[in-house]
Amino acid sequence: MIAKLSGLLDSVAETFCIVDVGGVGYQVFCSARTLRALPRPGEAVKLHVETHVREDHIHLYGFVSETERGWFTLLQTVQGVGSRVALAILSALSPDELASAIASGDKAMLNRCDGVGPKLAARLITELKDKVGGIAFAAPAPAAGAPAETGGGGAVADALSALVNLGYKRAEAFGAVTAAARSLGDKADVSALIRAGLKELAR
Repeated sequence: MIAKLSGLLDSVAETFCIVDVGGVGYQVFCSARTLRALPRPGEAVKLHVETHVREDHIHLYGFVSETERGWFTLLQTVQGVGSRVALAILSALSPDELASAIASGDKAMLNRCDGVGPKLAARLITELKDKVGGIAFAAPAPAAGAPAETGGGGAVADALSALVNLGYKRAEAFGAVTAAARSLGDKADVSALIRAGLKELAR
């Protein structure tokens, strides 16, 4: 299972990019937001990847941050949201905007996303509101591999990654870390978020 790709950006199309890793070109589908954040072709790039394996294909979905990948996974836990709609949502709204829209019940903002009508917007709010709360996430890290995020958003991403590495499903870990961050505040460090996240998962 591919979880991360680091290589040289070969080319960028409307809905995907090609990452050259040791002479092998990987087609990676991305949100418009991630595609805009990519460096120039020929430059170094690093993407967090979600791999979908189906009977007739293997698709790679790439993101500039762990937070965006977490949202991609979490959105697909809602009935009616597949990979295409999830990418459309992440193309229209940043993780901060998405969290704010769900926490505040802003259906109009969600309706701006391709493929999201009034019913699906209501379902997104109903099913995800308790999982995201009012937490604010850090902006995506530069795709070319700049210094790691700092502050609460970076700690959230690191805690999420740690829980996933412990064997928890990404959507479950995302909800637990989000709840922990909401309770502990934006100054909580990674270890505190992991401990609180584990308590949430144990409930």
